[in-house]
Amino acid sequence: MDFDLSEEQSILKDAVERLLADRYGFEERKRHMASPEGWSADMWDRYAEMGLMALPFAEDDGGIGGGPVETMIVMEALGKALALEPYFATVVLGGGFLRLGGSAEQKAELIPQVADGSLKLAFAQVERNSRFDLHHVETAARKDGGDYLITGAKSVVLHGDSAGKIFVTARTAGDMRDKTGIGVFLVDVNAPGVSRRGYVMQDGQRAAEISFDNVRVPASAAFGDPANSLPLVRRVVDQAIAALSAEAVGVMSAMHGLTLDYLKVRKQFGVPIGAFQVLQHKAVDMYVALEQARSITLYATMMADSDEDTERARAVHAAKTEIGRGGRLVGENAIQLHGGVGMTMEYAVGHYFKRMTMIDLTFGDHDFHLRALADAGGLMAV
Repeated sequence: MDFDLSEEQSILKDAVERLLADRYGFEERKRHMASPEGWSADMWDRYAEMGLMALPFAEDDGGIGGGPVETMIVMEALGKALALEPYFATVVLGGGFLRLGGSAEQKAELIPQVADGSLKLAFAQVERNSRFDLHHVETAARKDGGDYLITGAKSVVLHGDSAGKIFVTARTAGDMRDKTGIGVFLVDVNAPGVSRRGYVMQDGQRAAEISFDNVRVPASAAFGDPANSLPLVRRVVDQAIAALSAEAVGVMSAMHGLTLDYLKVRKQFGVPIGAFQVLQHKAVDMYVALEQARSITLYATMMADSDEDTERARAVHAAKTEIGRGGRLVGENAIQLHGGVGMTMEYAVGHYFKRMTMIDLTFGDHDFHLRALADAGGLMAV
């Protein structure tokens, strides 16, 4: 199997990495994080100019026609730069619902707005008691004539404070843990009854607590079958986890690179500390974990578009499991090998480890996916 990038993919990789290297240094990132939005509007416009917002959408829908590999390339570059912009929330999560669940009319209306950067999206799924279970939905969508009335609360909505529209999981029938009776609705944040409270997470990314009080949406706001949209949610989240894994590879790569540089310049007893064999072994352990994470991420990326739900889920569970394990190993070693400076807010490596920790917790941590993989019979079921 050929894992080499095509010429077009190589050009995309070089262009994105060059943009971020030129304009997204660590000091610039701190300034972006301190801004009212918590990210750079200028960089967002540049992403749109490069076509990154239109990347995963079909050409017939106004996109560029890229696939999971192109998304992987962009997400890995964003991970290396610790980028703060809501690309994952808007293009990967929101865009996933548009691509996989949108009608022709919904795509025609919304995809051009996403592609030019004017519309930002978010996905409101987590609830206070849901843990990592996508089917635990207490938010209700009650039919009222030709409309739905949505009532409930969602937590940790990634970039929910800057989104113009939010995809919301809400229950149209059944009990709170039933796997049927779940719908997905696109809600305008300015609709009566919507309230938001934004905040900064530990990794510098933004999130929001959002409540819905009898928010009226038309039936046309539903994506997929309002009575059975859990398969759509699972497919979008599977693709999102593959993209998150690619971002994690970028984060791990940056931590490994920073650590190697530090081992070469930090001296003890008159020699660089990288000359000590025990520290070389630590660096090798980091490299092995990085390459294992990269390999399983490639596999998950290749499976992301698969119509075989079981096989796709196995690949995603395996990727998230390895990312969680390897990311922690790389992060802990990076902090330890840097010594005291690795713990400071003024040095980048600690911020990378914070981002790595939040990636592990998004859509299920290492333990959650390891159990799910075991229940599925392993990566290659026999």
